[in-house]
Amino acid sequence: MRNAKKIPNDKTLYIVVEGRVQGVFFRKFVKESARLLGVKGFVRNLEDGRVEAVCSAEKEILQKLLEKIKTGPPFSRVENVSVKEIFPKEKFGLFEIQG
Repeated sequence: MRNAKKIPNDKTLYIVVEGRVQGVFFRKFVKESARLLGVKGFVRNLEDGRVEAVCSAEKEILQKLLEKIKTGPPFSRVENVSVKEIFPKEKFGLFEIQG
């Protein structure tokens, strides 16, 4: 089966991060990490002080990104990360910071 096409194994995760994650370059950290891994989607601040991200990639790559998010950049303090798989109606381009 030399000509068999690889079936994409992409998943999309909705991630909410709590703790000291605003004002410490957390969104930039997530964007740079996601782009290095080839993840598509976005990250943005929420009004209540949390950060949310929608990330789309293969399962193994998303796991690597989640490990980075759980650590965060210097000066951040990640207290909780909630994750759920979603099924978006749209496809994402490059990983971006929104808002």
